[in-house]
Amino acid sequence: MIHYRTATLAELADVKALLWDQGPNQWNYLTEEGVEAEFALVEQGSALVMVAVDNEQIIGFAVLMDGEVGLDTLSQYCTLSEISYIGDVVVSSVYAGQGIATRLLQLCIEKSKQKGAHAVWIERHEENLASAGMMKKAGFQVVDTFYDPDKRSAGSRNTSILCYTIP
Repeated sequence: MIHYRTATLAELADVKALLWDQGPNQWNYLTEEGVEAEFALVEQGSALVMVAVDNEQIIGFAVLMDGEVGLDTLSQYCTLSEISYIGDVVVSSVYAGQGIATRLLQLCIEKSKQKGAHAVWIERHEENLASAGMMKKAGFQVVDTFYDPDKRSAGSRNTSILCYTIP
């Protein structure tokens, strides 16, 4: 049975290994520098990792960051101190299609609400249908889509930015 919780610092190496094993694809923008910076935020307490665990093995995760340490570009849409930002979301392909990523997003929303955030933001490649589906199921809505050739090398090369407004 799959259960969900916050990852411990001791588990970050396993989470990072899952990211590098299952995360790279034509839609995702992963760099060594970006991943190291994201995990450094977790170690510093400015981010946390929600994990999905099956038989004591981490099979999925989502990184939830404080708004001030997320994407600077979001400042054109909101006040960064009032939001949370979800970075990488990865689920093992063995468990794909079971709603695990959507549940991780929902847990990130719950954590953000507990922290007093007004909204949760996330981004994806415009044409990444798997990500689009999980984000829609979790209640995220597209706020903007723009040409982003520095991050996107496939398809339209557009990034979509989405938001979930916390009631």
